[in-house]
Amino acid sequence: MAAVAQDRSMQPASSASIVETVLMKGDLSQLSPEQRVQYYLRVCESLGLNPLTRPFDYIVLNGRLTLYAKRDATDQIRASKRISVTIVSRERVEDLYIVTARATTPDGRSDEAIGAVSIAGLRGDALANAIMRAETKAKRRVTLSIAGLGWMDETEVGSVAEATAARVNPETGEVLPTLPSTPAPPPGEPTTQQPQQPVDAAEAQNVHVDHATDKQLKAIYAKARSLGATPEDMRELIHQQYGVSSSKDLTKEQASELLDLLTDIEQGRRDWPLATEGTEEGTSA
Repeated sequence: MAAVAQDRSMQPASSASIVETVLMKGDLSQLSPEQRVQYYLRVCESLGLNPLTRPFDYIVLNGRLTLYAKRDATDQIRASKRISVTIVSRERVEDLYIVTARATTPDGRSDEAIGAVSIAGLRGDALANAIMRAETKAKRRVTLSIAGLGWMDETEVGSVAEATAARVNPETGEVLPTLPSTPAPPPGEPTTQQPQQPVDAAEAQNVHVDHATDKQLKAIYAKARSLGATPEDMRELIHQQYGVSSSKDLTKEQASELLDLLTDIEQGRRDWPLATEGTEEGTSA
């Protein structure tokens, strides 16, 4: 019993030490794997988020391992803190479409943030998708701002050249090595990958999957960027069409079909198969 009591008495100090280390160094890679797991859980707890939904993910920015917010994070923050978001203005400045969003809390605090995207050369559904992406960006950025979080959100990660995906085991906190010969994740791709599951030797001999080539993946990434598609947009599209979560799991034939679909959308021959967040959220949340 004494040992248990001693362990409990040490927990607050340990947690405080974790937060202090992160605040001082701003680099989660300096923490032990166990501390990273504890820190992640404490951040979720402090914001009233469900850690099982993985509301945050990891990136390396300017040489430091840090977190960025995914859609689940901003959705849950707005709901738990009763944050109302309203679109204040929409304007086009040369090749940019800029949306300003205002967030208000029940105690009367307010904040504003913008979401800007390039619409150069876009038309039809591609232009509409980019406009909705600007609204999504503005809403997520103002949500994080009024909640006191200075992190990037999912819609910004793909446009920052200095940001690279980091693979961290969510259960152990271990930083995993980057997979070799993997193209950098663009808008439309998950920023982390699950470790490959071991395959039985006999099964491996009998089953051969002709996966999409790097050339096909790069073409998909380019199309996603030109359409202004967010990572969430592409994950949902790929999962709906092919039942997988990443383009890297597609076969050559499926990748070719996806490229044809994205080309048709880009040229206005087909509509985007999925409802986007910009239309689901409306002007307030």
